Amino acid sequence: MRFLLISRMLWDKGVGEFVDVARKLKMDYGFVEFCLLGFLDVDNPTAISRAQMDAWVSEDIVNYLGETDDIRPFIANADCIVLPSYYREGVPRSLLEAAAMSRPIITTDTVGCREVVDDGYNGFLCRPRDVVDLESKIRRMIDMTPEERKVMGNNGRRKVEREFDEEIVINMYLDAIRKLVLH
Repeated sequence: MRFLLISRMLWDKGVGEFVDVARKLKMDYGFVEFCLLGFLDVDNPTAISRAQMDAWVSEDIVNYLGETDDIRPFIANADCIVLPSYYREGVPRSLLEAAAMSRPIITTDTVGCREVVDDGYNGFLCRPRDVVDLESKIRRMIDMTPEERKVMGNNGRRKVEREFDEEIVINMYLDAIRKLVLH
């Protein structure tokens, strides 16, 4: 089973928590893989260094997949997308794309992230910065049958079609603009 975190490699995107959980669960489950995809060495005080990433990879905790302009093949090869962010997010595009591709999601119960996941329906929400809670949600995902994960992923697809379709979002913007103009 493959878990994938897609993000700029920043501590406050929950990368450290993801790695902590990976370290523990790789000992408990030999068949679980934890992957990271995204930019390293960004100009940010919370950036994860290449040396740190290399250390995790050499410990065989995570697989660093590098960076890409097209995340779709990586999502397609993952069983679950994880973003334990406590960064002040908008709605993360990676989560929208994961849901659109029928992948279950584990993310934090924070503004932006929680809008994409209905807890227990298309993924699980965990508390920010809480490694124990994140681990319990990942364990729950591992313990699900492939069919249960497929249902959860399909629920995510329906959710993004229902709530995040481009036409729906554009109409929401137009309604907001009309309200501003009329007042």
